[in-house]
Amino acid sequence: MSFTRKWYTADLHLGHHGILRHCAATRPFDAVEDMDAAIVRRINDRVERDDILYVIGDFALSGDVEYIRHLFHEMHGRKILVLGNHDLDNKGRVSKTVRGLPWDQPPVHALETTDEGCRIYLHHYACRTWPAAHHGGYHLFGHSHGDLAPLGRSRDVGIDCADTHFAPLTFSEIKESLDV
Repeated sequence: MSFTRKWYTADLHLGHHGILRHCAATRPFDAVEDMDAAIVRRINDRVERDDILYVIGDFALSGDVEYIRHLFHEMHGRKILVLGNHDLDNKGRVSKTVRGLPWDQPPVHALETTDEGCRIYLHHYACRTWPAAHHGGYHLFGHSHGDLAPLGRSRDVGIDCADTHFAPLTFSEIKESLDV
């Protein structure tokens, strides 16, 4: 088995037709299928089969469960989902589109991991503070589609951020982008 790396991304919005209007500047596609294919291609350009891919919310918004399942299996990596608002149904439960997928672990609303010896708190929404914030911990989030600038050791890692180039980032790349 090859060396396993960790990758971080957010706001894929697979199958979500409305995101093409909401994020027209970063998603200049004529059809959602073209956008989805580009997302899968950009992930697979970087992520190996045994790597870990953290998706920090909004994996998919589609009623077509089989289509999303197909995209999930096309995407490299052992996928871990931190739930975003579009991963939930209107009653706050994990949507049927994402709950039946073979995630590496069950989806959660927040997660803490370590990378390069650093504590990292993953939550779909930007937090003003987080576990270990005052002890060198980092916070990675999505939801804002690049509209919130990095602040200290906290930043948006969504695919709509200019420096993500529509692809996941390693923690090393994320640290380089922060002014700390």
